[in-house]
Amino acid sequence: MRQSSWFFFGITAEAIVLSLLLLHAASSENAQQSSLAQKAALVKNLRLTDLCLFTEARYTRHLSQADLNTAFQDHPLSLEHFPSGSFTQPNLPNEAP
Repeated sequence: MRQSSWFFFGITAEAIVLSLLLLHAASSENAQQSSLAQKAALVKNLRLTDLCLFTEARYTRHLSQADLNTAFQDHPLSLEHFPSGSFTQPNLPNEAP
């Protein structure tokens, strides 16, 4: 059997698995809504911060609480010290009423 046939079978199997995963996610969405609402209420009541993805700079630890000027704390024209600062952007406040 040619290697391109194996590649085709592999792609087909992956497409079938992906479609089954999407069907499972769509079918269980309604069942998960109450759990997600409870978790959102818990986070709001406990006033938890957002997820900490980077630990190297204080302005990249909790993006929703970072001051927009902390990246330039050494000098207004200074370059970024930490690589994580180039991967993320600060969360801007939501202006929606």
